[in-house]
Amino acid sequence: MDLLKLVSGTVSAIREEACSLHESVGQTYGKNLPYGFHLCMVADTAMEFCHSVLVDREDVLPLVFGAYFHDSIEDARLTYNDVRKLAARYMDDRQAYMAAEIVYALTNDKGRTREERAGEKYYKGIRETPYAPFIKLCDRFANMSYSFTEGDSSNARMREVYRREWLHFKSCLVVRAADNRLSLPEDLLGRIECLMQE
Repeated sequence: MDLLKLVSGTVSAIREEACSLHESVGQTYGKNLPYGFHLCMVADTAMEFCHSVLVDREDVLPLVFGAYFHDSIEDARLTYNDVRKLAARYMDDRQAYMAAEIVYALTNDKGRTREERAGEKYYKGIRETPYAPFIKLCDRFANMSYSFTEGDSSNARMREVYRREWLHFKSCLVVRAADNRLSLPEDLLGRIECLMQE
């Protein structure tokens, strides 16, 4: 997408900041990968498919920021205000607000179990936040891609969790509204369906 080329320098700076943040708190992905590996998978997916959901070219930076920072409140000890201030370093106030709202919407609720952390209130917040359903789908695709291609026992367990959750997960993200910012790209949904058949 030509629009992404125009903001490539800013995207690179956002990526570096997000990866450094998660490294600073010692977060890893899988057995020994830096957490930035996951963040880049999510953001790369978002950038590949964003043409399907973008309604305003000015929304590309909030969307990309949301992809890179989607776990920053939950896992890297940032507050909502921290995220908004960080976003404001890369974009205007409207965009920074949108970026922070995406990150906030994707932050799990407090809970003892996976189901409690991602319950109805959590998904309602995602469905009400522009671009959050799309970024959540990108996040799930990244996690599924990794667990479906790596061979250790933890990934085998998560493969089954993702398969079992898929229909419910997808239904929790679907918004019946005319706002394209809340839509899910059919080509990305299709890629996930193919992944589960492998």
